[in-house]
Amino acid sequence: MCKILAFSGSARKGSFNQQLVSIAARGAEAAGAEVTVINLVDFPMPIFNQDLESEQGMPENGQKFKTLLTEHDGLLIASPEHNSSYSSLLKNAIDWASRATSADEVPLSAFQGKYATIMAASPGGLGGLRGLVTLRMLLANIGVTVLPKQIAISQAFSAFEQGKLVDETKHNEVRAMGENLRNLLQTLKQS
Repeated sequence: MCKILAFSGSARKGSFNQQLVSIAARGAEAAGAEVTVINLVDFPMPIFNQDLESEQGMPENGQKFKTLLTEHDGLLIASPEHNSSYSSLLKNAIDWASRATSADEVPLSAFQGKYATIMAASPGGLGGLRGLVTLRMLLANIGVTVLPKQIAISQAFSAFEQGKLVDETKHNEVRAMGENLRNLLQTLKQS
């Protein structure tokens, strides 16, 4: 069975992006994946600083997040758009998880060979689309294969109701993104 880690780059209570990634996670689960949904707010980490890393090593929550990444085959990631990019919370978590913790560890080992589906939700008209461009580049640069299909949900304040998308077509599209990631991972495992 393939394993998928689902999380958002938002720490806000009632986060639209956490709701969005949870919809995709349910689609992956329904297709037969083992899905772990986490909230990065539960993994507080200091801002990445190489001096801090040299003095104290990897923060405990950074290691927990990195271990989760390592244990999963694929990633479902939703991020709010902050100033035309992904969130600083998401960037900081990725920065810590990208660090080697021993001399014999392969650089970026938590990300190498992973497959990801990305998405965004935003109150604005573009739905976080600009942030997905930079998130796609970052993930590709650290060894993650990002699936071409992505979704950006605009007008987020009115797009969600009780953890679901009001627009049933979009809701089903997001669920299908989780299912598609699971199907790809399962095909890769069998080959």
